[in-house]
Amino acid sequence: MDILNYISYDANNDLVSLQQFLEIVIIIAMIGMLGILSNRKNLLMSVISIEMMFYGLNSIFVIGSLYLDDINGETAAIFILTLAGAESALALALITAYFKTHRTINLK
Repeated sequence: MDILNYISYDANNDLVSLQQFLEIVIIIAMIGMLGILSNRKNLLMSVISIEMMFYGLNSIFVIGSLYLDDINGETAAIFILTLAGAESALALALITAYFKTHRTINLK
């Protein structure tokens, strides 16, 4: 069976609908947002929560691209992945510098 049959939306096929994909992606993004709102003191958890929101946004772009049979969403997802990688590298460097001076990654 072809993998695209599982991820493409087909009204006659009862595999997985577009709405089910979007509900899962929204749940992932909300978990990321809850992580930021509930844990403001730990820098590492904040970075991980921001990454979860980026991956939720990426999934929306890829799912929309597959649904519309267009390459623009996948191009935007690659751009966001590049941005998320740069953000992670910068955040981890800042966390390391903060840890060297304060001996903790918790904000005071």
